Amino acid sequence: MTAAATTAFVLLGNGDGPTAPRTLTSDEANRLAVTRFLNYQAGGRAVTINVPNATGGLVITGSIDYRTHTGYGVVRGTGRDTSSDGLIQWTDTTVLVHPMTDPPAAAPALPPASGWYSRPLRTTGMTLDSSLAIALGLGSDRPDNATLLPQSGAAWVGQDRVRGHQTDIMNGPDASSRAGAEAGATAGAGVDAKADAKAGTSQSVRYWIGSDGTMYRVQADIASEPQPVVFDFDTQKYVPVQPVPGVKSAPDTA
Repeated sequence: MTAAATTAFVLLGNGDGPTAPRTLTSDEANRLAVTRFLNYQAGGRAVTINVPNATGGLVITGSIDYRTHTGYGVVRGTGRDTSSDGLIQWTDTTVLVHPMTDPPAAAPALPPASGWYSRPLRTTGMTLDSSLAIALGLGSDRPDNATLLPQSGAAWVGQDRVRGHQTDIMNGPDASSRAGAEAGATAGAGVDAKADAKAGTSQSVRYWIGSDGTMYRVQADIASEPQPVVFDFDTQKYVPVQPVPGVKSAPDTA
C-alpha cells in the first residue's frame, strides 16, 4: 500500500474520521454538487494519484487540465512495480508513456519531443487506466443537481483535516440505485454515476470537501482491486499541462 493510501486509511480510523452515515444537509449537498465544477472553473489542479497494485502500486504526481481533459505527470512504481516508471500524459481516449529508469521528482513543464509510446486508454481490466479515467471525471463543466444527490445515496460520514484544511467527508451517490442513475443522466451526479461503466469502478466514491466546496481528496473503489485509489489535490504547485509535441489536446466545447 502506498504512503498516501496508508494515510487515508489511518485518517478513516481516527476519532475525527467517518462515523455512521447521515443525510446531507442543504449546505453539504450544495458543496458536493459544485466540487467537480470548481475543479473545472479553476482550469486545472495539481494532484497525486496512488494506484493500488498487488506488486506494490503506482504513484502519479502531476497536474490535470479540466478544460482540455488532459493529465500529465511523473509515474513511479513502489515495491516491485517499477516497470512503468517515467512520464505519462493521458486523455479520455489515449495514454502516452515515456519510460525512464530514473524519473525526475516533477515532470518537465514542456514534455519531451520524442520517446513517447501511445496506446488507447483501456475502459476495463486495468487499474491504472481506470484511475486515470476517474481523475479526469473529477471535473465537470456544470454543477451537479444538489436536490438529487441525497436521493441517490450521497451521505455525510465525518470530518477530517487534509494538509491543514478542515473537510467534510461525503460519500458520493450510489450509481447502482435508480435515483443514482437518474441523477447521473440528468445532472452528471459525480464520477460515481458518470464514469462507472467507462472506468470499471464499483459504486463507492468518497470525497473530502472544504467549507467552500473545494475538493482536497477523493477515494474511489476499483472493481478489480481490494484497495481504493486515492487522489490527493494540491500536493504540489499546479503546472499548466502542455501537450506532447505533435499531439493536440481536445479543447473543451461546452
